[in-house]
Amino acid sequence: MQAIRELYKIGKGPSSSHTLAPERACLLFVKEFGAFPYYRVRLYGSLSLTGKGHGTDTVIKDTLPGETEVIFCLNWEEEFPNGFYLEALNEQKETVHLWTVFSIGGGSIQIKEFPVSYNDEVYSEKSFAEVMEVLKNEHLSIQEYEYTHEPGLKEYLKHIVHAEIQCVQSGLSKRGYLPGQLKMKRSAHELYAAAIAADGDERKRLLLMAYAYAANEENADGCTVVTAPTLGACGVIASMIYYSYKNLKISEDRLADALAVGGLFGNLVKSNATISGAVGGCQAEVGTAVSMASAAFAFLDGQTIDQIEYAAEIGMEHNLGLTCDPVMGYVMIPCIERNAVGVLRAQDAALLSRAMSMIKRHMISFDMVTDTMNATGKMIPIALKETSEGGLAQEYMGSNKDAA
Repeated sequence: MQAIRELYKIGKGPSSSHTLAPERACLLFVKEFGAFPYYRVRLYGSLSLTGKGHGTDTVIKDTLPGETEVIFCLNWEEEFPNGFYLEALNEQKETVHLWTVFSIGGGSIQIKEFPVSYNDEVYSEKSFAEVMEVLKNEHLSIQEYEYTHEPGLKEYLKHIVHAEIQCVQSGLSKRGYLPGQLKMKRSAHELYAAAIAADGDERKRLLLMAYAYAANEENADGCTVVTAPTLGACGVIASMIYYSYKNLKISEDRLADALAVGGLFGNLVKSNATISGAVGGCQAEVGTAVSMASAAFAFLDGQTIDQIEYAAEIGMEHNLGLTCDPVMGYVMIPCIERNAVGVLRAQDAALLSRAMSMIKRHMISFDMVTDTMNATGKMIPIALKETSEGGLAQEYMGSNKDAA
């Protein structure tokens, strides 16, 4: 597995695959080869089909230092479905350097012609069963296992906690409309007001949803958020962190540990399946985020490692088959609402784990559900994997022909 640092990354929205990943690749390209007068970028897969709505062309042009042509293409012959060709051209507009870049989810990239250091394997264990063996043999907690492998990780995660808090605070304070043709109204501020006016359990649940809305609206507006594990799914973990800090008064130190615990499960999904909506549908993004938050909630609840694994498994299992069909290619519908529902699912998963663990041993392991998600993702049609060619996106466009 790669470093947990590569799972949690701070960047600008609206999409880790469509904006953060291309930006990282372009910055690395310029660092490696220097500035050129001209660039040509050919986008493929969901980068091509929904790149306009996600602002892929804009972030590429803003990042590269020369005159840049961005071409949206269809016929992609590479093995990975989501990627682009990045070319540096001289004064005669001849290709001098070319990279084949794959956007593999969560803002992570692979480059065919150039190995990147942050893709190095940090953990030799490949499954939760293998990790569990190490934890038992060496008498380690999940976070201790990670901190041993990644010196300085806890301080990094405290920085992530702070970024999550800032993101939600910013989102709660803003009003107006999100960019794009959908003309969606920012709703977090008013949803938060409704939460404050409510009582008991309804207030708690509305607060969690308002915090998720705040983070995802920041993402949709191109503001700074955290991949957890992706930007489109950023609201689930952000809400969990903010609620735990502001309403439960849990320290940043303990929340960093919670991120480490949740991060292990996100990392296992990334290694053994995918966190890319273009590859596995939204089960890979929001499903993974819910699984991570479920584990984090269970950890904060003081549950055992077995119970934490059970919570993570529940969180993923009940998102299996979730499609990725963003309306008009924007990370808004159904993404924002889906994150708000997701954080409630995560809290419920942790609650169910604690209660059911007292009754019987669960029969489905986290490794099993991860393998199932991976297999399910391969069976989801391409029209339902971030291309906006099917599902809710198609239905909306069919019912709102003027929106096109």
